[in-house]
Amino acid sequence: MAWRKISISIMTVALLLLVTSCSVSYSFNGASIDYSKTKTITIADFPIRSSYVWGPMQNIFNNELKDIFANHTRLTQVKRNGDLKIEGEITQYNQRNKSVSSEGYSAQTELSMTVNVRFTNNVDHNQDFEKQFTSTTSYESTQSLNTVQEELVTQMVKEITDQIFNATVANW
Repeated sequence: MAWRKISISIMTVALLLLVTSCSVSYSFNGASIDYSKTKTITIADFPIRSSYVWGPMQNIFNNELKDIFANHTRLTQVKRNGDLKIEGEITQYNQRNKSVSSEGYSAQTELSMTVNVRFTNNVDHNQDFEKQFTSTTSYESTQSLNTVQEELVTQMVKEITDQIFNATVANW
């Protein structure tokens, strides 16, 4: 009988704590946002400003950046005047030889992508920044870039958007 009263008391306290908990959200993806102050986000489309261009890269990047915030936060995406604002451009996309085989030919090619990001936090301007994020990946030179490009760009975009997410709302 005593255990039953203790169990009910514990459940009551847990329920009260849950109901009266703070509005700051901590989640497994690392985001820590005070939703009582920060409700909206504006994510501008990032144009490509690189001399080397692969057309679909811009859409892949812009969609992934918007998706990561939609899927991992409760922020409402607005076209203008968001509490948070992310804008920038894809500044570099290039490839270079990474290693040479014993025959003197290129064995691996490295593909890299750099994105310049301007982040504005209209709730706390001390968190504003402009920063570059880069990702690189390699592929065997026996493969054609055309056959691996979509997979590699998607992989680099995922890594860069994760970096942007962590720098903007995870406060790491």
